[in-house]
Amino acid sequence: MKYKILGKTGVRVSEVCLGAMTFGDEWGPFGANKEESKKVFDAFVEAGGNFVDTANLYTNGTSEKFLGEFMGTQRERIVLATKYTNSLPTGDPNSAGNHRKNLVQSLDASLKRLKTDYIDLYWIHCWDFMSSVESVMRALDDAVRSGKVLYVGISDAPAWIVSRANTMAELRGWSPFVALQVEYSLAERTVERELLPMAKELDLTVTPWGPLNGGTLTGKYLDKNADANARYNTELAKGLYSESERVNLIAREVIRIAKDLDKTPAQVALAWLKTRGPNILPIIGAKSVAQLHDNLGYLDVELTETHINSLNSVSAIEMGFPFDFMTSPMAKNVMYAGMREAIEV
Repeated sequence: MKYKILGKTGVRVSEVCLGAMTFGDEWGPFGANKEESKKVFDAFVEAGGNFVDTANLYTNGTSEKFLGEFMGTQRERIVLATKYTNSLPTGDPNSAGNHRKNLVQSLDASLKRLKTDYIDLYWIHCWDFMSSVESVMRALDDAVRSGKVLYVGISDAPAWIVSRANTMAELRGWSPFVALQVEYSLAERTVERELLPMAKELDLTVTPWGPLNGGTLTGKYLDKNADANARYNTELAKGLYSESERVNLIAREVIRIAKDLDKTPAQVALAWLKTRGPNILPIIGAKSVAQLHDNLGYLDVELTETHINSLNSVSAIEMGFPFDFMTSPMAKNVMYAGMREAIEV
């Protein structure tokens, strides 16, 4: 296991982040029981992993409770990330949202479940479009100054929100976002339009969720008789991951390359993410130790240039405006006075 720097913080995190959304069986076949979850956690740490991600919502709080027990005396070596914003229906409109009230209440509850005094990385789980950027960034900065949070990140938000928030934080001396969490995989590449370039410009670590697109990239759902209890078919997963001919074509190419390399499809799909930039640290989840070891095996996979080009081609998306316009021959001709090929950058 190698380590990378989390944003500009100087904190060293493992090149893989363990997603603990599967810790707890409250969500049915989507998760694992306590015994198996503990085995997964221990195996990850034994492999050198130190970056673990959860959320107050996951398995109705059980994920955080399990982690609080599993970390035990190892708490100091774990870079612990959790989130606030979301809530299952409660009848209380303020039990969800980005606002300070929910932040304070959610943070205190997470600290109790996690049996810790501080969170290393506290995420906004998604942008609610109701709280002002100023009020949220000030509230997060207060959480950092209190010592309950060391760094902050944001998940599932538009690039313009993140850019505005970090610019404001920089100007006012508040704590900026150091990391960005987004859905990113061979099947979902639209983040390449705005979010990933922004993250590179702002030196944000990117932690992709759904790197296997809910399992579709492994080819397990190409069989129409796939297990009805499989993750993709759970109510929670419906609507998150798409089953389309495009995704099926990508899955088949992943499988072809996996056979060529004598690796598993999951390892190939994860290895592709390694080629997308040094600031990308995938979040991998596992319901069993065997699944964890299989996923971690991607670290030893080296895709050839031919493999990478093939995967890029089959999963390509339209970049849309303004990118397609700006890279058109006409635009490049006038932007660079016909001298683009002579200009080195």
